Amino acid sequence: MDILTTTAILGAVLLVLLAGGLWIGFTLAAVGFVAIAFFTPAPAGSMLATTLWDNSWGWALTALPLFVWMGEILFRAKLSEDMFAGLAPWLDRLPGRLLHVNIVGCGVMAAVAGSSAVTAATVGRMSLPELKQRGYDEGMSIGTLAGSGTLGLLIPPSIMMIVYGIAAQQSISRLFIAGIVPGLLVMGLFMGYVMLWSAFNGLSVPPAGPRLPLGQKLRQSRRLIPVLLLIVAVIGSIYGGIATPTEAATLGVFGALILAWLSGALTWASFTESLMAATRTSCMITMIILGAAFLSVGMAFLGIPAALAKWVAAQNLSPAALLILLTLIYIVLGCFLEGASMIVLTTSVALPMVVQAGFDPIWFGIYLIVVVEMAQITPPVGFNLFVLHGMSGRDMWTVTRASAPFFGLLVLAVALLAVFPGLVTYLPTLMLSR
Repeated sequence: MDILTTTAILGAVLLVLLAGGLWIGFTLAAVGFVAIAFFTPAPAGSMLATTLWDNSWGWALTALPLFVWMGEILFRAKLSEDMFAGLAPWLDRLPGRLLHVNIVGCGVMAAVAGSSAVTAATVGRMSLPELKQRGYDEGMSIGTLAGSGTLGLLIPPSIMMIVYGIAAQQSISRLFIAGIVPGLLVMGLFMGYVMLWSAFNGLSVPPAGPRLPLGQKLRQSRRLIPVLLLIVAVIGSIYGGIATPTEAATLGVFGALILAWLSGALTWASFTESLMAATRTSCMITMIILGAAFLSVGMAFLGIPAALAKWVAAQNLSPAALLILLTLIYIVLGCFLEGASMIVLTTSVALPMVVQAGFDPIWFGIYLIVVVEMAQITPPVGFNLFVLHGMSGRDMWTVTRASAPFFGLLVLAVALLAVFPGLVTYLPTLMLSR
């Protein structure tokens, strides 16, 4: 049986199992088992056991539950209330005024939670009612929140970066550093769009409040500043070579527990809730990683990645054309799969092709995460769309339409990263040379 027929059969099995509601991790492992058991002479059972064991004890994987737990602790520490009160006085004079609270607030929360949906939900819980009460355009309030919520995947420490680092066997520390400038770039694009929009829709933006002295601004930000210092400590310890990602995550957990205790939000109930939520999320992502690892073994035995790479090479695609093709494929995948599944399912196939085309693996990881960000606001499976649909009470079409400009800005971000790859690679290279 030729590679094309085998690939079609495995693709059909994957779609049937996903449509049947089987968990994604189990689905990926099941497809890998079918690939080995039915199309190769290798012992599928022993290979499954070996692959799951080899991929379950990696040290890099230990950072995942710790960063998730840090976000869960701060998620329950009244951070959404502190976010709006702390940021509003500093942003009220910018064109677009308090709409920027959604963008900057999501940027701050992204550095805490590492999750897109959690970022959008935490900031939106406070900002949507406040912006509506103050008379801001609802479509822009929803759109800025949907788009900026995707920063949870890009600004370190990002759960998706850990997933890619494990799947592609790349340095998680370098990925964290590589995500800083692109994260700021995306925030800048979003804020620039809001400023431009406000210039043409001035009547939809309420007047600024009274000017506040510096001392009062600092007092209103007093509970947000410790969170910012914790973020700087976590990322700075990695960038400075003082701590590994796992050690920095441990520091983050202890810091989050102290901040939650000082704010009065740390109770036995909130502690256990955060721990169990982090356990569920970490187990879900780990299952996906392990299932994808076994599927990758099955695909390698069948020679599918090599055959695809050979086919792409035969098309004589330029690096730009290859990147456009991959972006279109990922946008389609984003309509049906969530971020972690997209990354682990495609990395083993796509990475050899892009490396052969001359792209840096660290650069490709950041590119991939930005494309996965698009999936968060792409119907019908865009998680941020579901979050805002529930929070705003608006129908999915309204939420999707409000998010569309920010999808376009993410496309622009991908183009800028492709034209100026140094935006991604400069800081990691600088760190490596120290």
